[in-house]
Amino acid sequence: MLALLLTALIWGFAFVAQVQGMDSMSPLFFNACRFTLGALSLVPILIWQRGKQARQSSRDDFPPNTSATESADVLNTPHSAPSTVSLWQSLLANPIVVAVSCGIILFTASTLQQYGILYGKSAGRAGFLTALYIVMVPLLAFVFLRRRIGMLVGVAVVLAVIGFYLLCITDGFGSIGLADILLVFTAMLFAAHILVIDTLGSKVDAIVLSFGQFCTTAVLSWAGSLMEGSVDWAGASHSWMPIVYAGIGSVGIAYTLQVVGQQWVPPTRASLLMSLESFFSAVGGAIFLGEVMTPRGYLGCALIFLGTLLAQAPAKLPKFLRKS
Repeated sequence: MLALLLTALIWGFAFVAQVQGMDSMSPLFFNACRFTLGALSLVPILIWQRGKQARQSSRDDFPPNTSATESADVLNTPHSAPSTVSLWQSLLANPIVVAVSCGIILFTASTLQQYGILYGKSAGRAGFLTALYIVMVPLLAFVFLRRRIGMLVGVAVVLAVIGFYLLCITDGFGSIGLADILLVFTAMLFAAHILVIDTLGSKVDAIVLSFGQFCTTAVLSWAGSLMEGSVDWAGASHSWMPIVYAGIGSVGIAYTLQVVGQQWVPPTRASLLMSLESFFSAVGGAIFLGEVMTPRGYLGCALIFLGTLLAQAPAKLPKFLRKS
């Protein structure tokens, strides 16, 4: 539980680093540096895992050798041609395919998020709008995976929509800014990212999957920043602290803590704990950036936060709330 709380704290304060990074860098170049550091921070863990697997395999007994006759029988046995379904299933189970697919979604989501932060310049606002992904996960699962949703999820959606209205629509619908729209799309993409990992990544090692998707995101970000000509090493040196925090802290350390924490905490409780990142983003924005919202904005944040909590609540009511 402590690991997941620390994860939420790191992710929440990372919005501050992302706002500060936009003072001297472009979104694509910032993400290129950030995810490169994040991928490199996982290399020691991958090396340790590889060494552990090698030591484990050396302890195992080797299987008995088959005789030459048995080998010949195996070679001469006709095999049926693999079906299209089995080929498709094996392709979706390939770690490289899964990692690249997740990386493409992560690249799109993180790029839109950085542009939303660039235009909005508010860590707290970005944190609460991004947290809408927790509400969107069950909705997308219902639409695309036909998973049932409970009544509490419907209440959560209503609360989140009201909270979005109070936070973003202060003077009619014309007051919705481009930053707000980008951050809502970011939340949708992060929700899709979670569902893709849940559907395709169950048979892939978590650290390997993370490293692969970070590398994919970094490569695409470098390609984008080179094409737009936004590589600025002077700007990177000016914002090296936000880069290090967002790269090693938010991407590398926080993800590792999430993996460790979810081994001991049930998924529902883990989601509730990690949803605290929206709260910490507002705290970090107030402490480090001096951000202050209107009472209407704080009420909107509170409703969005309550909606994220209800979206992950158990489908059944506790016993003491049920009718006897």
